[in-house]
Amino acid sequence: MLVDDSAIVRGLVARILATDPAITVAAQVANGEQAIAALARTPVDVVVLDIEMPVMDGLTALPGILKTVPGVRVIMLSSLTQRGATVTFQALRAGAADYIPKPSAGADMSGTGGFKRELIDKIKSLAARKLRPAAPASSPLPRPAGTVPPRPAAIPPSGPVEVLAIGSSTGGPQALFDIFAKLRTVKPRIPILITQHMPPTFTGILAEHIAQTSGLPSAEGKDGEKIMAGRVYVAPGGRHMLAERKGGELLIRLSDAPPENFCKPAVDPMFRSVSAAWGNRAVAMVLTGMGSDGAKGGRVLAEAGGQLYAQDEATCVVYGMPAAAAQTGLCKAILPLGEIGDLIRKLVS
Repeated sequence: MLVDDSAIVRGLVARILATDPAITVAAQVANGEQAIAALARTPVDVVVLDIEMPVMDGLTALPGILKTVPGVRVIMLSSLTQRGATVTFQALRAGAADYIPKPSAGADMSGTGGFKRELIDKIKSLAARKLRPAAPASSPLPRPAGTVPPRPAAIPPSGPVEVLAIGSSTGGPQALFDIFAKLRTVKPRIPILITQHMPPTFTGILAEHIAQTSGLPSAEGKDGEKIMAGRVYVAPGGRHMLAERKGGELLIRLSDAPPENFCKPAVDPMFRSVSAAWGNRAVAMVLTGMGSDGAKGGRVLAEAGGQLYAQDEATCVVYGMPAAAAQTGLCKAILPLGEIGDLIRKLVS
């Protein structure tokens, strides 16, 4: 279902989705009130919901949509503004599964740019996750054909963990808030580096929400700043965030290198740099998200003696990135989100 007060936007998005035979637009409506009424008579798997609309805006409509169709996946259609990003985070906390920024250029909205690929990928991934029964959290992880069986790290850790690196995408903000809520009474003795697939403006607000949730100092990483214990560094949208050991200091470096895995910031370069800077005293976590970002960098880190963990399928919004990490055969454990939060609390204390 498409929910947007602009008939032009609805038409453009509908034409984009019509290019994929796996997607059917079941309904198009102009505001949140109409969406709730239509859902009572039209079954849908995914709702693409605009934020700013007359009569009833997207944020107001969200609880009613989720109540009318429990389990429906909602993608917020957000503007690339400070207000748009702020409201999007409110929607994610209120139960939206994901968001997609409205492109600023009409050509991109018409399907000639990255908006088309991202929208179709998100709808298909969220619909597939909704329709597939979740495996019990206690069930063993199925090993796809060709996966290397788990084996001990090549170099055993020689001392305590000195850094935590976290990578996430779709569903990542909600997972991060869950994890950092458990750190509110903890004073971390190590730095925490995060790459979440997000555009500029959004990553800054993500850092603010992490600070509010955890009580820890949290901000976008700045090129050349010293990495300090007890602080949270979030990769800024549009830049890869790396760690560099220079003399006796550890520094944040921001890179304008090309996207990796179609992402910028990407998790793989962060994991590789963390492995180079801390070696076998690094821990990496791969959380919910589409695609495979984090698997290659996680392999590098694990083979250098670091510890690699992934979120389990049952608690992921989309089981893409964690599945790819698991398929390396190098994860120390595949854990439900709640257990990841408990483990991180122990590691940083």
